[in-house]
Amino acid sequence: MSTTGLLVVVGTLLAATVVGLVLKARNGRVRAARSGPGGAGGWALAGRSPAEQDRVLLLQVSSPVCAPCRQTATLLTELAAGIPELVHVEVDAAERPEVAGDLGIMRTPTVVAFDRSGAELLRVSGVPRLRDLETALAPALGRA
Repeated sequence: MSTTGLLVVVGTLLAATVVGLVLKARNGRVRAARSGPGGAGGWALAGRSPAEQDRVLLLQVSSPVCAPCRQTATLLTELAAGIPELVHVEVDAAERPEVAGDLGIMRTPTVVAFDRSGAELLRVSGVPRLRDLETALAPALGRA
């Protein structure tokens, strides 16, 4: 192998390693709400209106062959079962690509939290870290 070829291989491996480490560090972290052009509001994208007690919607965008999506769905279903003011809705990106497009979602699972008015509160790509998510949602749920 030539020196140039070896440098290309090493450079490619280094770049892939850096990208992998960045993605791993961001996986499951709660991030602030996305600013800029938004979609139609969370509840409308989920295809429902908030009931009287509903304060926060967790809209999960998933894909059918995604193992972390199933893990996230289980985690969020259990979380919502213990908090009456919290609603979890899962949307299949393959069946409803407009939802992912409206929200600027590039990977699954991604969870976007919305308040009663449909305004985005936060988002998480990857399997959420439960304690971080609960802490971030507490003010919107009146549990701060």
